[in-house]
Amino acid sequence: MKILVINGVNLNMVGIREPELYGKRDFKALVKFIVEEGKKIGVKVTHYQSNSEGDICTKIQKTLGKYDGIVMNPGAYAHYSYAIHDAIKSVTTPCVE
Repeated sequence: MKILVINGVNLNMVGIREPELYGKRDFKALVKFIVEEGKKIGVKVTHYQSNSEGDICTKIQKTLGKYDGIVMNPGAYAHYSYAIHDAIKSVTTPCVE
């Protein structure tokens, strides 16, 4: 099984921004943890992060036939991005937030 993990806007600042709220684990360590946990259960995890809404949409569109699913934390885009919503709806790749 192949899963694409997408992290959106400002999530590359985890561990730096408000560590009392978001934790002290930096973004690189978080990605490493996710990939290692995937290996334990036989899932190949690919990671992608962007602060650009359009780049995230393009990445979602390119999942067709390449990934079994998407796990996404769009960050602040979760509240208002119709573009990301439409990109998810335009592909058959299952996506969870």
